[in-house]
Amino acid sequence: MTRRFTGDRLVIATHNRGKLEEFAQLLAPLGVSCVSAGDLGMPEPEETEDSFLGNARIKAHAAAKASGLPALADDSGLTVDALDGAPGVYTADWATTPAGRDFVHAMEKTHAALAGFPQPWTAQFRCTLVLAWPDGHDEWVEGTAPGRLVWPRRGQDGHGYDPMFQPDGHARTFAELTAAEKNAISHRGQAVARMLAQCFT
Repeated sequence: MTRRFTGDRLVIATHNRGKLEEFAQLLAPLGVSCVSAGDLGMPEPEETEDSFLGNARIKAHAAAKASGLPALADDSGLTVDALDGAPGVYTADWATTPAGRDFVHAMEKTHAALAGFPQPWTAQFRCTLVLAWPDGHDEWVEGTAPGRLVWPRRGQDGHGYDPMFQPDGHARTFAELTAAEKNAISHRGQAVARMLAQCFT
C-alpha cells in the first residue's frame, strides 16, 4: 500500500544548495516547506551501495532518522552502454580531482574511455528518488532520459555531463536547452513528477 505524504515539512537529504532550491520550488505549490540535511547539521552518510536505489535509500533513511521528519533523497548519474553502465553510481567520483569536483575532467575521461568504440555512444541519465519516514517505511520512483554522448561538448548551461549529452529526439545537448526544456524531459523531472503523483497529490 502506497503511503502518502501528509505533513507540511520535508527534509531534502542533500548538502547541495541548488538541489534544495530545486525541490523547494517544486513542492511549494503543495504547501510543503523544505529544509536540507546540511542546514540541519547532519553529516553526509557514506554511500556504500552499488545501485542508485541503494544509495538514495541510505541518504533518505539517515536524514529521516536523524530529523524525525520524512526525508526525500535522490541518487542520479550517467550510464554509458559501451562502458557497461559506467560511470553509473560513480558518476560524481569520475569528476573528483585533488582540487575538487571538475566535470570538464569527467567528460574528458569519459570521452577517452570511449575511444575505439563505434558511434553512436548511447547513454542514459538516471535518477532514483526515495521518500523515507522515521519509522523506516519508504516509497521510491525512477526516471530515465535516454540519449547519446557527443564530442566536442556543446553548450554553456546545465551542469555535470550536460554539455556532452544529447537526449533522444533533440538536436541540442542538455546544456543547450533552456531549464524549462530540460526539466520537461530530464531524468530528475520524470522522477519528481512520478513521486508527486505517487505520494503528494
